[in-house]
Amino acid sequence: MDIHGKTIVLTGATGGIGQAIAKSLSDKGARLVLVARDADRLFGLIGQLGDRGHRAVSADLSSPEGRRSVAEACSGGASLLINCAGINDFGMFDEQSADTIRGLIEVNLMSPILLCLEMLPLLEREDEARIINIGSTFGSIGYPGFSTYCATKFGLRGFTEALRRELADSHVGVSYIAPRATRTDLNTDNVVAMNEALGTAMDEPSVVAVEVMRDISGHSIANKYMGWPEKLFVKVNALFPGLVDKSLHKQLPTIRRFAAGKT
Repeated sequence: MDIHGKTIVLTGATGGIGQAIAKSLSDKGARLVLVARDADRLFGLIGQLGDRGHRAVSADLSSPEGRRSVAEACSGGASLLINCAGINDFGMFDEQSADTIRGLIEVNLMSPILLCLEMLPLLEREDEARIINIGSTFGSIGYPGFSTYCATKFGLRGFTEALRRELADSHVGVSYIAPRATRTDLNTDNVVAMNEALGTAMDEPSVVAVEVMRDISGHSIANKYMGWPEKLFVKVNALFPGLVDKSLHKQLPTIRRFAAGKT
């Protein structure tokens, strides 16, 4: 897809990955509808990108009004929707509150699904259009300390797969990009310290942006998994989950220690 002059909606625009994607898209001449809750940060991001006709939409995507405001900002149509907004909560499941669990499901799963529903009529008007959902390796591997987060990303992956097949006879493509651990504010200091203790690599947000741009430019893979050995673990977990069970069981004491805040 040639995105020069095209309108692209990017949620979670002020996050680490969102900012990296926004810069890459803007550099290619796209007109961006940047969506996040914090209006000041949104306008700050637009200032960094320069005066290129970008628009800021401060919205709570968990509300019908917030999703409607995104669609209304695309009155001339939209060629691409990138669902990048997300939150995380590192901790053992029995210590999570019901409100935290509901919030994770609302932001990470319900909101992107319902925004796709809101935006699909606009995307279907275009000769070529695309939906990209940003998931996670944890959308294919259930990992201790991230039970609810994993559930939301498993759900997003399943939704993406089903919607892609449902729209296979249309001109709207649908893809899922699953980063591995990434250096953003989504990960607390305890998560970073745990990853270092376990030898888990963390990518910079720009690495994710590169994969998004590859997908848009035509190098699309239905489900794109990032990082090695993470992409191997995804395949092993699908075929031989017991092997992954044993591997993660060995890591469990370390995970519990960092989840409890004891570094």
